[in-house]
Amino acid sequence: MNFKEGEILFFNKPLGWTSFKLVGHVRYHMSRRIQVKKLKVGHAGTLDPLATGVMIVCTGKATKRIEEFQYQTKEYIATVMLGATTPSYDLEQEIDATYPTAHITQEMVEETLKGFIGRIEQIPPAFSACKVDGKRAYDLARKGEEVELKAKELVIDEIELLDCSLPEIKIRVVCSKGTYIRALARDIGEALKSGAHLTGLIRTRVGNVCLSDCLDPEPFKEWLDQQEVEVETELTTNH
Repeated sequence: MNFKEGEILFFNKPLGWTSFKLVGHVRYHMSRRIQVKKLKVGHAGTLDPLATGVMIVCTGKATKRIEEFQYQTKEYIATVMLGATTPSYDLEQEIDATYPTAHITQEMVEETLKGFIGRIEQIPPAFSACKVDGKRAYDLARKGEEVELKAKELVIDEIELLDCSLPEIKIRVVCSKGTYIRALARDIGEALKSGAHLTGLIRTRVGNVCLSDCLDPEPFKEWLDQQEVEVETELTTNH
């Protein structure tokens, strides 16, 4: 393996880790292994700290391929709690409002989900990495500032209802780049004349890369120790 020339690795991001933490963890162990202080490492698509699943990490010259991976179709398994909302549309923030759910049936859920298939407009969450006047929306939202984001067009190829244990539902979503599953949960809640927030999210696929192809980043150092790696010792000269 030659990390400076460029490698592409697949990871299953753990719960609670930021995408930034995963990249930093991987860069640290790679740099030590090949004895290079500055190694280019980047990821092809952010996952929220409360989400787990497929994350593609590119090194060295392979970082030029990041955009290519970002545009690939993604698949998620999402757990959505109906009847309550949070400002972040997930469990990062406390519940701020509750709504009735007694009127919701499985048939209603199935019919509502069909309305989200195809080309749709979605307003990203205020708690997101979208930029507003050069600042990250989540930085402004966490300070309690009003954040207004414009709707973006995206494509949802498939939505499948995997489980319906009302008021909780589990769905499989196949979608394009830029889809916020938290915002989809919000919109499903509104369409059902209730509220909703995300309680679990797994990214199960990016392009052809599935969870079964992914490494666990926690024992990454041990995995790295077993690989044949091109070491580039940085020479220092003493005068």
